[in-house]
Amino acid sequence: MTIITSLLAGAVIGALLGLLGGGGSILAVPALVYVIQLDVRQAIPISLIVIATASAVGAIPKVRVGHVQWRLAGVFALTGIPATFAGTAISKLLPQPAILIGFAAVMVLAGVQMLRDEEGTGTACTVGDDGINWRRCAPRSIPAGLLVGILTGLFGVGGGFLIIPALVLMLGVEMPIAIGTSLVIIVANSVAGFVSHLGDAGIDWSITAAFAGTAMVTSLVAGHLGTRLDTARLQRWFAYLVFAVAGYVLVDTLLLR
Repeated sequence: MTIITSLLAGAVIGALLGLLGGGGSILAVPALVYVIQLDVRQAIPISLIVIATASAVGAIPKVRVGHVQWRLAGVFALTGIPATFAGTAISKLLPQPAILIGFAAVMVLAGVQMLRDEEGTGTACTVGDDGINWRRCAPRSIPAGLLVGILTGLFGVGGGFLIIPALVLMLGVEMPIAIGTSLVIIVANSVAGFVSHLGDAGIDWSITAAFAGTAMVTSLVAGHLGTRLDTARLQRWFAYLVFAVAGYVLVDTLLLR
């Protein structure tokens, strides 16, 4: 029965990933904890597997068309990967209710970012396709990379809802390149997060395979269908769903447990 539930939950998360991009994975941990009934320390590494694989698949076409700013991705990864291990170390010191409350706060932040209009760009610190004005870029990208890495280690989230605004609004990267660069960063941080969480709790590989496998299949299918849908409206409704799930997590953690 647990495997069937994992297949169904993975299908839903995969559909959200395909329709909405990396932001859809924000519900992976709540699905694993509240639907499949896993401990949060078991849910986080499974969530990171789903995020890493889905982001890698999404990044391939972006790499092919040159929509990745590799140097900025490198800065985010070099700062984010150590921060991911630091975030994991912090999570090991926290009780499960504290992790769930913090995760609910991250969900609210993600929902707010989804409702914001980020089509414009900020002050550019990139020069052409490959040149970077490091004097301007580094002070902005390093703190953002550290924050995303810590959140990945703490809560098992990819952090795309923070990476893309940082690239677009803080660094002036164009949206198509920001999306591709974000996916590469998420893959690096998620792999580091998974490795750092391996010793936390025994991972049920049958649940992991069922959840991640169906998520990947439905993500690819929904990705093709999503080109025909109003993704802006879908993202708004998804943000409201994220708020509702965050509220449920808070109520369940603070009042029902």
